[in-house]
Amino acid sequence: MSTVLAGYGLVKKYGSTTALAGVDVEVRGRDSLAIMGPSGSGKSTLLHTLAGIIRPDGGQVLLRGERLDNLGENRLSALRRKRFGFVFQFGQLLPELPAEENVALPLMLEGMARRQAVVRARRWFAPLGLDGLEQRRPGQLSGGQAQRVAIARALAVEPDVVFADEPTGALDQRTSTEVIQLLTSATRDTGAALVMVTHDADVAAHCDRVLQVRDGRISNYSQFTVA
Repeated sequence: MSTVLAGYGLVKKYGSTTALAGVDVEVRGRDSLAIMGPSGSGKSTLLHTLAGIIRPDGGQVLLRGERLDNLGENRLSALRRKRFGFVFQFGQLLPELPAEENVALPLMLEGMARRQAVVRARRWFAPLGLDGLEQRRPGQLSGGQAQRVAIARALAVEPDVVFADEPTGALDQRTSTEVIQLLTSATRDTGAALVMVTHDADVAAHCDRVLQVRDGRISNYSQFTVA
């Protein structure tokens, strides 16, 4: 698989604090990468920089060879909506919308008609074990179900890369395992790359590669063979 997303020489400073100190990272299609490290190590800054949410002070971010770090804000926002999916720790679903409309929302924001977007969104419910929950609102879902809906929402746009920030941090161990297995298998099956920040070594072990970040630098790298 060719490189889908890459960061080269990434530097980010907040005043006198260096969050990233010249980090290099490459992510291939169907690749799952876990970023780990202690609090304040720079792991979340690295994820947000690769996702185009934070602009680096130095270095480059490239998506399939196109630089992201020097794009205008409007073009960068449009690119994030169309080519990136996001899964957050608490799902960030809209409480007033049923599950199927939460999944369809990114498609509707891109101009797709509601009916068409909902039909496309429903395709994800069976593969993610959500059959019958299409009309439930987030408050009627368990934590694990809500995260599955968030995964469906991230995948609905058929992204190049899914970014996940502590996607199992609010779940119990059993549900955490179920969710991370679904997340890694679903991204791999669709051809999307996965970049995930996690503090949980058991969760990270489900990924193909693990980067340990400390003091804004990659301190360790591990690669696993995932069936």
